Amino acid sequence: MRKPPPSGWPQASSSLFYREPAKAIDWLCEAFGFECRLKVEGEPGEIIHSELTYGGALVSVSGAAKPGEAFELGREFKARHASPLDVGGRVTQALCLFVDDADAHCAQARAHGATITSEPATHDYGDDYWSDRSYGATDCEGHAWWFMHRLRDQPAT
Repeated sequence: MRKPPPSGWPQASSSLFYREPAKAIDWLCEAFGFECRLKVEGEPGEIIHSELTYGGALVSVSGAAKPGEAFELGREFKARHASPLDVGGRVTQALCLFVDDADAHCAQARAHGATITSEPATHDYGDDYWSDRSYGATDCEGHAWWFMHRLRDQPAT
């Protein structure tokens, strides 16, 4: 049996890296509706650690490594932290978030400059599965996101 996570933490969370993390935090809160529950700042514009929440979801935002940046012993792994802007717009993950209303959420994201990569649509996986209304977007530095709300749950077996 696994131990439960600490109070206030989900079983899994994700970390995202931005060239301009302080601006990204503000943008994610305005465009996607996150709430900033913790922001540890260093030098102006530097984010050492942050925690953004959306319901039970938790995302951390911090800075991408700068070319040639040196890291203290034991923290060399940070040299691999990159924004999609640093790797030609490529992404290695897409974050999925359940929202109350995908269409309204999309309108808010679009109004704040999100690039909508897939317009809101209903995806019905058949009577044995579920149906969702969802859309895809990229954020201010190109991270991929998928937002959805459930229309029909999978029947109990």
